[in-house]
Amino acid sequence: MNQVEVFCKNTNSKHKYPLGTSLLEISQDLPIELENKVCGAIVNNQVRELSFCLVKPKQIEFIDVSHPDGMRLYIRSLIFLLYVAVKETFPQVKLNIQNGISNGYFFELEGFDKEITESDVFTIKQEMNSLIAGNIPFVKKRILTTDAVNFLNQQGLDDKALLFEQQGNLFSSLYFLKDIANYFYGHLLPSTGYISNFGLIPYFDGILLQVPKKRKFNTLHKLVKSDKLFGIFQEQKDWAEILNVSTVGNLNSFSLNGKSGDVIKVSEALHEKKIAEIANMIYKLDADLRVVLVSGPSASGKTTFSKRLGVQLAVNGLRPYQISLDDYFVDREKTPLDEFGEYDFEALEAIDIEYFNQQLFELMQGREIELPGFDFQQGKRKRTGKKLKLEQGDILIVEGIHGMNPGLLTKIDKKYTFNIFISALTQISFDEQTHVSTADNRLFRRIIRDSNYRGYSANETIKRWPSVRRGEEKNIFPYQENADVMFNSATLYELAVLKKYAEPVLKLVPENCEEYSEAKRLLKFLSWFKQIDDAEIPPTSLLREFLGGSSFAY
Repeated sequence: MNQVEVFCKNTNSKHKYPLGTSLLEISQDLPIELENKVCGAIVNNQVRELSFCLVKPKQIEFIDVSHPDGMRLYIRSLIFLLYVAVKETFPQVKLNIQNGISNGYFFELEGFDKEITESDVFTIKQEMNSLIAGNIPFVKKRILTTDAVNFLNQQGLDDKALLFEQQGNLFSSLYFLKDIANYFYGHLLPSTGYISNFGLIPYFDGILLQVPKKRKFNTLHKLVKSDKLFGIFQEQKDWAEILNVSTVGNLNSFSLNGKSGDVIKVSEALHEKKIAEIANMIYKLDADLRVVLVSGPSASGKTTFSKRLGVQLAVNGLRPYQISLDDYFVDREKTPLDEFGEYDFEALEAIDIEYFNQQLFELMQGREIELPGFDFQQGKRKRTGKKLKLEQGDILIVEGIHGMNPGLLTKIDKKYTFNIFISALTQISFDEQTHVSTADNRLFRRIIRDSNYRGYSANETIKRWPSVRRGEEKNIFPYQENADVMFNSATLYELAVLKKYAEPVLKLVPENCEEYSEAKRLLKFLSWFKQIDDAEIPPTSLLREFLGGSSFAY
């Protein structure tokens, strides 16, 4: 009998199995010790389902939900389960995902002709639990694309069907739960029995699917009130509907029909309109207002937004001056460390709070200061020789990730400040049940920027990203509702433009490094988009901060 050799990273041992042995069978044979149930594997640094069968020598690492890819397997399968449960309990209703919010996923129930009640949600949840108890397999089938499109259209999944048609593949994969088909752009769990923890509650005019924590799987993420963020998402939904670009398939249609320029023009105009509205709000506020704080996570476009806001404030007769919190970093040796012993640049303590407040206080008193700079290569503060003194009609724009943190300002009364939170809240979904992660949107931006301007490879950026995300979850997002106003820096078209710049960099990630798995996922993600050229993107666009060609000086 032909055999194949595998090296299991979990047990640090080699083993031989008959050709065609599945990962599930191997996981059951070996003493795999994980905190939670094995739900998938990394095979030669690529994510695989447990149904994957071996025909060549492989390196294998089994994963559970504490691994990012394991949690993705879980969430995709959970959403499929929700889709089937809604279809079984309310056949007339179409389940539409809107966004990730409040530590969960918000769905609208299109065709639900009354207000959603606790009883309705209980009915759906009861059906989900019944499907879980049945331990029904998620069956992957590779079929003719024409047949896949027919399956999807018959179930009313027209947006998904359109995307499958646009790919131009002869064969496509669909997943089936019982006789109901769907697809979620990634692997699934073996069966419904692997799903053991979730929450489902009424939320605004829809439902919120709550998911467990990666590190404490038996605990659901705490529901976080996000009224302002929800309002911004609804605004973006309206923008997408203006152009009929609510899904990737819709966006691809514009590109294929040579009309992507229309999407760019309207998207940029909507940005400019919103920034002008914010500037007008600031101008109409109390005359004591002297400081505008612009905060947001990594690669959200804070710097360009601040510059564009400055232009609009100038239109209103104000004189804006911009400073960055990055110039107030403590010297490298004083930077706090995270739980892994690495520099935690996202911590508030990485900023010299006392020095920043002293300079801000002096400015508010009408004194002149010398603005600091920071040498990131040396990890030390440097002299700049740049002087600043605020006169009547001057306004200070302070840009940095900690702008909403109540611990930032220790000497300035809040009545003198206005808070703006900015993030790249992706405005389109893949289709009816698959949203596009806002974190992925920002990761693409950061990969491109790091490659263009900081000399970092894609694998270096990907390796650093989990630490960045932990810092954001701890130090930035908990304070976003402190904002006086929120701004979405994402554009409807941008992922189709970023594709051109991100793909070559991601393809350089070598197979023998751990980041290869994430690079492959991101490349697969981009493969669904039809590329849009950036020629029509204006030099003042927020995207130019990452692509290059901006008319602003950084």
